Amino acid sequence: MKNVLHEGNFIPWDELFSTGLHCKRFSISAARLGLPDVGLISYGEMLDQGRQITQAVSIPVIGDGDNGYGNAMNVKRTVRDFIRAGFAGIILEDQVSPKACGHTHDRKVVSREEAVMRIKAAIDAREESGSDIVIIARTDSRQAVSFDESLWRSRAFADAGADVLFIDALASREEMKAFCEIAPFVPKMDLANMLEGGGKTPILNPIELEDVGYKIVAYPLSLIGVSIRAMQDALIAIKGGRIPSPRSLPSFEEIKETLGFNSYYEEEKRYATSISQVSSQKASSNSYGTQQRAQDDAQQRGQNSQNPASEVVIPDMYYGPDGSERSFSGIWSRTLRIKITGRDGIEKLDFRIPAGFLEGITNIVPALGGVNIKQLLDDAAEELGGKLLVDFNDSMGDRIRVFLE
Repeated sequence: MKNVLHEGNFIPWDELFSTGLHCKRFSISAARLGLPDVGLISYGEMLDQGRQITQAVSIPVIGDGDNGYGNAMNVKRTVRDFIRAGFAGIILEDQVSPKACGHTHDRKVVSREEAVMRIKAAIDAREESGSDIVIIARTDSRQAVSFDESLWRSRAFADAGADVLFIDALASREEMKAFCEIAPFVPKMDLANMLEGGGKTPILNPIELEDVGYKIVAYPLSLIGVSIRAMQDALIAIKGGRIPSPRSLPSFEEIKETLGFNSYYEEEKRYATSISQVSSQKASSNSYGTQQRAQDDAQQRGQNSQNPASEVVIPDMYYGPDGSERSFSGIWSRTLRIKITGRDGIEKLDFRIPAGFLEGITNIVPALGGVNIKQLLDDAAEELGGKLLVDFNDSMGDRIRVFLE
């Protein structure tokens, strides 16, 4: 990442995905703890979350080191541990503890001397570790003290050896331009923090930011913001008895591709043994020895349009966990019939399954998820066929009935 920074080209956030990623405390506190960024998340939690992120991606990650979690010696430990965790860059700031989000109120900063010593300690820790981690020096003194103070501290950070300068919560385009003009002969970069939705810094597009003089721009709330809104919309839909619109969801295949299932399966093939291949073929060919009978039965049902009921063939034998053949008996020999009638009186579903296949019934009729059908079956084990076990209306007004045959 250091090489990319020193090339001197502007790096907008969409291109930063190919060269780096910003691991910000605001979002981690929200996603991991469900708490605001007011100093509640700990050093260990940030380090652990960052380590998981760096291990999951193949691009450089900038970590939020907050105020170094103490004095200069704490800063050195923080930098060393961030290096071990795989971070390519670390942001260090001059707030006191406990610190707060840069665009919220009541922020306080340490003295000039202590702020500069934190950056010098970070540089020393990098050199002692033989690392090239990028040191990003941030000051919150614009809102805590004054704009002039923030410029003074930024120049001092550049003199101390920081690679990237960052004044948080600048209040105008003029302030942003003045900040970008400091330390013109020092190969340092400037970072704009675009707080979408209403921070203190004016929201400029990447072209405007480049004209002002910025080299890096981060939009830290875009991903967590759209995620929160999408989850809220989905939960509202589910609460109302609906499911989220298919257009708002990726397909299951897309989800698997994003999460790496397909890559895993391809790599897994390299280490497949003859035993695992035989077991896989046996499981996929016919775990219960009923595949052909089920296909024949499906064809017969398709030809009989007068009977809307669907039936599942109950085999005479099945294979136990040890591979031995066993006969169906007891509750497995009984059948459950599920009928769903719409509010308009039209039959929407009518099918039968073996009573022993209870685990899969809620996949077909989710509304039965809160019904203890097993207990009802136990109570009716000696009853004759045709007994009504369940009869209720779901949240959509459909009538759901379950019979034991």
